[in-house]
Amino acid sequence: MSHISQIKLDDSALPPPTPEIEQERKVAIYDLLEANSFALPNRDDRTVSPGPYHVALSIRDKRLVFDITTEDAQKAAEFHLSLSPFRQVVKDYWAICESYYDAVKNLAPSQIETIDMARRGIHDEGARILAERLEGKADVDNDTARRLFTLVCVLHFGS
Repeated sequence: MSHISQIKLDDSALPPPTPEIEQERKVAIYDLLEANSFALPNRDDRTVSPGPYHVALSIRDKRLVFDITTEDAQKAAEFHLSLSPFRQVVKDYWAICESYYDAVKNLAPSQIETIDMARRGIHDEGARILAERLEGKADVDNDTARRLFTLVCVLHFGS
């Protein structure tokens, strides 16, 4: 099965992350590398390497860039996605995450659970949008889309 064996974020142009954002990034990368499904479909009668892949994510010219190479550093694909479809869901995700982080410090477990359910719902919506935007470019399962969406949020935070 094709998968991502390495992922890098180009966050060099972003402000330093908050501890919460850094934790989100670390967990998403760890979980993604532990288990993911990422395949590049054949396009234009061109056979694509089955992976594993190294993926570099960045934001350039207000576009999300996936730069994908094979483990032996051969270019496998590069595609650019508009950030417009992600703007509102990323904004909502960070707003609910902020509420969640505050709740963990101050509220009862039942209240935290309610906020966490809302957070997961927004996260699922972001993963769905990402999977739709990747259609025809890369095949991902739901868990991979969720983890990649978290990384999109991390990159989008400072842009």
